[in-house]
Amino acid sequence: MSNKIIIEGGSGEIVEKKSRFIATVKAVETEEEAIAFINEMKKKYWDARHNCMAYIVNDIKRFSDDGEPQGTAGKPILDVLEGKNISNGVIVVTRYFGGILLGTGGLVRAYQKSAIEGLENSVIAEKCNGYISVILTDYNGLGKIQYIASNEGINLIDIMYTDNVTIKFVSLKDEYNSFVNKVIEATAGKAQISDRNEIDFYKTENGIHII
Repeated sequence: MSNKIIIEGGSGEIVEKKSRFIATVKAVETEEEAIAFINEMKKKYWDARHNCMAYIVNDIKRFSDDGEPQGTAGKPILDVLEGKNISNGVIVVTRYFGGILLGTGGLVRAYQKSAIEGLENSVIAEKCNGYISVILTDYNGLGKIQYIASNEGINLIDIMYTDNVTIKFVSLKDEYNSFVNKVIEATAGKAQISDRNEIDFYKTENGIHII
């Protein structure tokens, strides 16, 4: 399973038996950043009963139940981060007590569910290895190449228009040959592919981030 990083943090909220669980997610690069964010959330939600947290950053893993029964809050949040294979994130789950006890199993489920909700509302990227390469084509080939790229899930990251069209694209290694062959076939061999280099990049639902 490949590493994933948080590109942009988000938040999520659930209600269980009148208790509100608010999960806030942030991308962090250092443990100091994680601690500063936790303190910020404690200050923001100063009137809440609990601000439980977990983080993973630079292979450091920490969690806190913040007054909840041991093992019912921080560890379940950490389990969510580990389950999603996140390597640079902190989650603070704030609980406003609703007057009804949830029991240990109910607490575990609530903290996990809210943490998952927070991550689902964040932008998460998967670390990938592949190629960056260049296509030189005439204007007749451009639309065909864009159509193939869309169907194949290939990212066209730059298009330059001169006498011809120069397209820079990124693909996974196992997608490269199939895409190139379809481009050559669709353009009757007129498209020229060059400058293939191996790269690492992060892939999200909306595009890629080159490392």
